[in-house]
Amino acid sequence: MTVTWLGHACFLLEQDGCRIVIDPYEGVEGYPPLHVSAHGVFCSHEHFDHSCRAAVTLLPPVPSPFTVRETASFHDDRGGALRGENTIRCFTAGGQTVCHLGDLGHLLSREQVREIGPVDVLLIPVGGVYTIGPEEAREVVRQLRPRCAVPMHYRHAPYGLPNVGGLERFAEQFCSGSVRTLPGGCFEVTDQLPELLIPTFRAQ
Repeated sequence: MTVTWLGHACFLLEQDGCRIVIDPYEGVEGYPPLHVSAHGVFCSHEHFDHSCRAAVTLLPPVPSPFTVRETASFHDDRGGALRGENTIRCFTAGGQTVCHLGDLGHLLSREQVREIGPVDVLLIPVGGVYTIGPEEAREVVRQLRPRCAVPMHYRHAPYGLPNVGGLERFAEQFCSGSVRTLPGGCFEVTDQLPELLIPTFRAQ
């Protein structure tokens, strides 16, 4: 499986010619308008920076190698009272599972951890304010024990929501030898992955 970070919390998953886009955005400071083609679109919730389906050109249907599991969660730590619900999704293809946490706003319950199950790559928000922050994100990594964590939904000037935090506080909680920064946004899900993988945003 190939994973490409398209900015903010948006990712493109590709397997056997099938393309899936998760949480397409619009109006996020610094990022250029998103334009991408895919066979399917999934949105964790309906806020503007996660549900811009108009940015995705749908391709003719093809057989999908992906199976998708959903786990209900919340966008805040008050049972959704502040920002509503959030859907966690696990995408499995080719024997590998990528989990996108959306705008998760709380630590996971034991039941949610069981529902999510084994994860190879965890796409996790780390910027705080609207989502879990860096310390909570590190605890969620401990809860799920993925082979690899990939941060999203953070500020890296000039990109990202202006009032959320950066990546540094999350990354510094990992041993430096287990962290790898990519020169671009694309990587393969293989047997050889670091504990923390940091893609670099590249404008389309």
